[in-house]
This record gives sequence, structure tokens and C-alpha cells, in this order.
Amino acid sequence: MNNFSSLFQTQSMIAFLGILLAGSISTHLVMAQSNTEFDIVLSGGRVIDPETELDEIKNIGIRNGQILDISSDLLVGKESIDVSGLVVAPGFIDMHIHGITNQEQEYQVRDGVTTALELEFGIPMLSEWHKLRKSKALINYGASASWIVDRTAGLENAEAAFDQIQQLISTGNYLGLPSTITHFTPTFSIELSDDQRIKMLESIRESLAQGGIGIGVPAGYTKGATPEEIFRLYQLAGELQVPIFTHVRSGGMMPIQQAISDALLTNAPLHIVHVNSMAGSEIGLAIEMVQTAKNKGFDITTELYPYTAGSTGLETAIFDAGWQERLGIDYHDLQWVATGERLTKETFEKYRKEGGMVVVHSMQPEWISLGLASKNVIISSDGMPYAKLAHPRTAGTFSRVLGKYVREDQLLSLNEAIEKMTLLPAKRLEKAAPMMRYKGRIQVGCNADITIFDPETIIDKATFEDGLEFSEGVRHVLVSGVFVVKNGKTSEGVFPGKPIYGKYKK
Repeated sequence: MNNFSSLFQTQSMIAFLGILLAGSISTHLVMAQSNTEFDIVLSGGRVIDPETELDEIKNIGIRNGQILDISSDLLVGKESIDVSGLVVAPGFIDMHIHGITNQEQEYQVRDGVTTALELEFGIPMLSEWHKLRKSKALINYGASASWIVDRTAGLENAEAAFDQIQQLISTGNYLGLPSTITHFTPTFSIELSDDQRIKMLESIRESLAQGGIGIGVPAGYTKGATPEEIFRLYQLAGELQVPIFTHVRSGGMMPIQQAISDALLTNAPLHIVHVNSMAGSEIGLAIEMVQTAKNKGFDITTELYPYTAGSTGLETAIFDAGWQERLGIDYHDLQWVATGERLTKETFEKYRKEGGMVVVHSMQPEWISLGLASKNVIISSDGMPYAKLAHPRTAGTFSRVLGKYVREDQLLSLNEAIEKMTLLPAKRLEKAAPMMRYKGRIQVGCNADITIFDPETIIDKATFEDGLEFSEGVRHVLVSGVFVVKNGKTSEGVFPGKPIYGKYKK
């Protein structure tokens, strides 16, 4: 623990000095270099920065992947792009994705996302995964420690699953959540002994040392995890001050209250994923409880996606006996991803044995509207891996909020929506991953991760019936000052995405 504390203090000092540099030195650099060329100039756009409340027509000068000037004066660049009539916003940050390859990242970036993180399930063997993604990613990437894998560190009958995952990662064929579910589902029902819990906690510490951004705790999938096992996880998170990202168990408000209780008792930072599908009709109460805890000084946040259906594996514990009562749905509310068909009792039993993804139509539009309109609720996609009829949130989450809920329904303002997609997730993560201090903002010294869109045309195009399609209205996207989307088309042969590491990365 002394090593962890020492490392954290060192990294905190580095991060603090970096903030000072970004806030002062960069400003002086701009003043000294005002007559020199920038790499890229974005001219005449409506620049929105949620933190400083900037909302004005400005020009932005970018050099070496960094924002170096924001000015009303004419700026000179090697490349100048006229973005008049468009909104220039911080690149959208998606804290909850499961599609981790460039195939999904192209849909994400065409939806305005510049940073996409797998924080609910996490990713095992992070050092190897980061190494394989280096210089190959369209957008920024990262993950939490994968408790659902780390908890099997002391199980002899999990060795084969570990070997299979290792092989998938080393060959670049690891697909994230589907691979984990396929190989580790038999271990989800195993209850750990005292010795195995100790090994599990040691394994999580090692995953954090490999760059994990907190701990992914999908408790809803692991019926073998006892209340003590979960509580020990929260104790570790409280000790190290890293966030728990949890998919609570089914059953309405009780599991949400349990998660909040564990966080309060252990001082663990807590983020409850997709509160809309967890709380259902009680979403208002769930958000009120999160906000109450936050107002009392506890580090607790939540998120939602703007669709009335979720998606998960049919073979998982989510659909163990009693699922209809727990979820308040029946067979016809389930849609088999492979074919798009709605299920019956017969097809449910058949496909459950085979295993595969299913869309769960379980929510009402008014629940989503209530969540989106609530202050401090983050927007995330829970985007799934690519499939012919994959859940549309993989491709359309952020454009849907801006098109439907901002422009058409006027449920929230443009500035409020952008804050939920940029500043709020950046602030949620920056204590655990200090480099997030330079994201989610349009400010001098911050990373040039920028999304430029037409507020009059932006909209999602993907549907449950026809599958994935690129969103409309996202005109340009820059990652570290490199155009990944330009004039509404994906740039070819550029991979500027960088890893986002947790604070304990060795």
C-alpha cells in the first residue's frame, strides 16, 4: 500500500504542475507566438466550453495536438477550416462502451465521440491490450480493472478460461464483453472462499497497476458474489480512492440503495451505470438519492442512455428464473439480435442454450426524458460490439440527444447537453485518470479533441429494425489535433487515439 500511496502522490504532483502549465505557460506561449502559424485553425464557429461557460463565435488555433489559442482575432494556420454556422464543442466522452475495436470506433467517432472507455466490465490483462491498441486506435481508449475476471484468479477451474482470453488478446481477437461472457460465465455463480477473495483483491491491485481506471463491478451478472465480496471491493476502492463502476443487480431500488450504502460506509467513489435500466419507473427516486449523497459530499454519480431498450447476453444471470417479475417484462419484449425477431417461450429457451445478444425493450419514454433533464446525470451509450442488427446506441447516442431531445423536444438546452457529454464525464474521471483534466473542455492548454456539428441537422440514423448507420450532422472530429472525421467522412489511415491510464499505472 505504501508503494501505491507514494506513486499516487508523485502522479498527483505531476498532474498539478501540468494544470499550472496548461493554465499559464500555454497562455504566454500563445502571446509570444501570435504571429506564427498554427497547424490547424478552426474559423468562425460557435465555440461552447461548459466549464468556463464560453458560448461565442471564436477562432481556435491548434498546434501539436493542443489548443493554443481561442480568439476573436484572425489566426493563421497551415490549414484553415471555415466552421461558421457550426458548433465547436469538446469531443464527446463515452464512459460506457463494450465495442472496443476500430469497427465500433468508426461508428462512435461519427457520433462525435473522441474518448470511449470500457468501465462497466473492464478488460483483463490491460498491459497486453494497451500494447496491441497502441497507434492503431481511431479515438482515445481505456478500461477499468475487470473484477469479473480478476475474481477467478484463485480458481483452478478458471485456468482454461484465462488461457483462452490470453490467446484472444495476444492475437488481437479479444472482443471485450462477448469474449468475457463466453469464457467466464460458468465462474459467475461461484462463491469465493476467504483465500480466494484475498487473491481477487491482489489481482485487482495488479490490474490497477497496469492502467485500470477504477474497478468494473457488473454485480448483476455474478450471482455467486456474496455481500461480503462486494463490500471488500468497495473497501479497496475507498482505500485507493478509485471509482467503482457498477451494474447493480436486478430488483429496482434495493440494489441501488445497497450500492450507495456500501459507498457511504467505505468512502468509495461510486458510479452507477445506466440508471434508466436499473431503476425503471423509479428513476426519479434513484437520481434523487444519488444527488442527495453528492450534496452531502460523497463522490457518487450516475449515467443513462437515450433509448427505451437495453441489450445483454441471453445466457447470463440477468435471465435466470424469475426474470419476468424482476424486469417487469415478458418474452415478446426480447429481440434476438442475430435475426431481429421477437422471442417466444420456445425461442427463448432455444437461444438461451446457444447464447447470444438480445435487445431488452423494458423502459418508457418518460423515464428517459426525466433522466436526461436531471442535473448532473452523465450521458453514456453502453454501446455494444458490432453486429448486423446491433443496438442503435452503438452508433447514435450523442446525436440522438442533440437532435431529438435538444432540437426537436427542447427538453434541455444545447449547452446542458454538451456538458453532460463532455465536462461531467471528464470531471468524474480526472481524479482516477489525471489526463482527463485536459479533456471535455475547449480551453488553452487542453487536448485538441474537438467535435464540430451542425445543430440544425444532427440526428441519429441507426434503428432497432435496420441496425447500425452513421449519425448525420457531425461534420468534423479531431483527436489530438488530427482530423478523424472531415467534411462528414471518416479520414483514412489515421490512428491518433491514445490510451487513458488510471493513476496507479506503473
